[in-house]
Amino acid sequence: MALGKYQRVDGRKSSSYCSTGVVIAFVALCLVGVWMMTSPSVVPERNEISQDGKVDVGEIATETKSRQFEDSQGDLPEDAMKGDSNNNSDQQDEGNSEVHDNQKASQQTTEETTEENQGGKSEKDDGDKGAGSDETSNAQTDKGTGSDETSNAQTESNGGGEKTEETESNTDSGEMQTETGGHAEPVENPIETKKEEKVEEKVDENQEQQSENSSDNKKDSSDSSQGANEVFPDVAQAEILNETTTQNGSFSTQRAESKNEKEKHQSTESKEEDSTGYSWKVCNVTAGPDYIPCLDNVQALKKLRSTRHYEHRERHCPEEAPTCLVALPEGYKRPIEWPVSRDKIWYHNVPHTKLAAVKGHQNWVKVTGEYLTFPGGGTQFKYGASHYIEFLQDGVPDIAWGKQSRVILDVGCGVASFGGYLFDKDVLTMSLAPKDEHEAQVQFALERGIPAISAVMGTKRLPFPGNVFDAIHCARCRVPWHIEGGQLLLELNRMLRPGGYFLWSATPVYQKLPEDVEIWNAMTELTKKMCWELVTIKEDKVDLVGAAIYRKPLTDECYESRQENDPPLCKESDDPNAAWNVSLQACMHKIPVDETSRGSHWPEQWPLRLERPPYWLTSTQVGVYGKAAPEDFTSDYKHWKHVVTKSYLTGMGISWSKVRNVMDMRSIYGGFAAALKDLNVWVMNVVTIDSPDTLPIIYERGLFGMYHDWCESFSAYPRSYDLLHADHLFSKLKKRCNLVAVMAEVDRILRPEGKLIVRDNVEIINEIEKMARSLHWEIRLTYSKDAEGLLCVQKTMWRPKEIETIASATA
Repeated sequence: MALGKYQRVDGRKSSSYCSTGVVIAFVALCLVGVWMMTSPSVVPERNEISQDGKVDVGEIATETKSRQFEDSQGDLPEDAMKGDSNNNSDQQDEGNSEVHDNQKASQQTTEETTEENQGGKSEKDDGDKGAGSDETSNAQTDKGTGSDETSNAQTESNGGGEKTEETESNTDSGEMQTETGGHAEPVENPIETKKEEKVEEKVDENQEQQSENSSDNKKDSSDSSQGANEVFPDVAQAEILNETTTQNGSFSTQRAESKNEKEKHQSTESKEEDSTGYSWKVCNVTAGPDYIPCLDNVQALKKLRSTRHYEHRERHCPEEAPTCLVALPEGYKRPIEWPVSRDKIWYHNVPHTKLAAVKGHQNWVKVTGEYLTFPGGGTQFKYGASHYIEFLQDGVPDIAWGKQSRVILDVGCGVASFGGYLFDKDVLTMSLAPKDEHEAQVQFALERGIPAISAVMGTKRLPFPGNVFDAIHCARCRVPWHIEGGQLLLELNRMLRPGGYFLWSATPVYQKLPEDVEIWNAMTELTKKMCWELVTIKEDKVDLVGAAIYRKPLTDECYESRQENDPPLCKESDDPNAAWNVSLQACMHKIPVDETSRGSHWPEQWPLRLERPPYWLTSTQVGVYGKAAPEDFTSDYKHWKHVVTKSYLTGMGISWSKVRNVMDMRSIYGGFAAALKDLNVWVMNVVTIDSPDTLPIIYERGLFGMYHDWCESFSAYPRSYDLLHADHLFSKLKKRCNLVAVMAEVDRILRPEGKLIVRDNVEIINEIEKMARSLHWEIRLTYSKDAEGLLCVQKTMWRPKEIETIASATA
């Protein structure tokens, strides 16, 4: 039948067509394969997003070398800026779809069109071109691993087994790189709102859109326009960063003031045992994860002839600063964020329970499941610090928390609940307590997000200038103020601002036991000789305690009218600002009476004092940057406000809601801290001993800080700070310190997942970046312009496997 004939003929034709189709398909596949191996277009799978939202940086290809010299005006992809958080799935899908679209376009357009779309592609360096086909094939078949061809200099293993890839750049006038990290929660992408805009200048492109995979385009040095997310100051702003080199200007250095300070350490060459040139080990010490090198020097403590004056609680730094890394406590977690942290912290982060057992009835700290909780109590205010704070102001309304009294010192702070609740009054409290049998009290404070340092009233002056604290507080701080000719109380007198208050809440004020009566009588006699006015004795009906409130005189009249010179006035040559390794003296410094002298007037009320140059800075004085001192001050403030607003807050990928404890490792006028005023952070301003002594200016602004020598360990527990800021610090330290030891100290005091921002010359930036890579830190951003650089890195949880025993710290 016809139907059968049709079927027979169709069957024959089908066999022929099938053979021909197979041949055509095979040839087509071969051509496609050859095209894919030779095509410069992007492979869509290179930017692989893992299930946990992390970007596998080992999969992101670098640019071709020729790309560095092209003028690309294209927008950066949405995921170009890495924040503290994982990108959400929508952004990831959109980013990947853009890559797929670019690949399709490259199949249908000319080479010129391909070059236009390179802003959304991943490209290869010249060094990768020879092996391009192999690498491309590997990327398609083995998405989870990076190319074997990638050099070790470009990839570093971080703690989680991921890899980070450095985007190399050879630009002359300006370059920027950002690399992804490995953790986080969602934050708003600061580049997203500008996705549709075209950037018309190359410098603006780098400064407005911070990108992990951004191209490092060559820029004209004359192009200095600033973008909304700028990462580096323009020429006009940069000039104030150049400090005068003279040491005979208006500001002497702490080293010059503290004459008996000596150079501690000399630069040493680091070992070159790995590809980065640095090798790290974990410190094997008795203190374990709580190691503070200058306070846990067991060998030095054994050699002390006496501990009568608390010498064993003072700093005794090892001859060579440690270069090992402090271990993490078992079960360590990312700290709870402020303000919740004021009330509770993770138990495993500070696993100490002695204070909970000893002081639990006074509501210092309690163990509550996996948390340590802080009800806000203390020895003198077990029913809460807030009530106690109001009680003190009721005694002397002129204290005016947060207005008249802005910066105070809390001696013997315990877990620092007093300072923690004074934040509600806009008061900044420097809390201090020794590392003693009250286990981890200062560590508790820092973990809670409250400023504190480990220090003791011993044989040396505290590292603060004279006449700077608006008030000083002591609640049962166990300091014997009256002994040794009142030497310790006279140290408070040195630091207390003329007209400032001493708030003494202790049993001698309100109890009648023989010992208390004896102490009260001795204190009464001593304070009269010191010309302190007893303003009031206030009793608290709730806590059943009392407080004596004294006031330091405003003039020298009382000193001059005393019948006996006891305590004696200090010699004219004795500088009240000299505080680094200076022994205590049982004497009083005269009150400044000259109208232009610091201390002759009370600062303006907060917050006006923050922005205005202190009245005692005159135009005849030369500032740190070479301008007249008041102008220098104002320029510095404008500079940091500009940089913080345009760069740090929006262009660094930092989630500032997760930042609480901040340190400016080399502060000048406190401009960086002042620019952060409206954030929920506090800043420890460190003035190095070989820098101009501008710390009194910082206090005058209503900020605080201390002197320090970064060739030694800082007096804080490990894992204390969320962010460290180092402005031209390392280049100055390199002349006399071991930078490897300094970096180990940075690692010690920085919390895991904390950030380090470094501004310095390009040579130092490269060196610090190299060390950070060897520590398996994540490189968040690098930028350079006119031989100056900016680096932002993030610490990880990584710890090396090898250990190093520190003999000086082992019992």
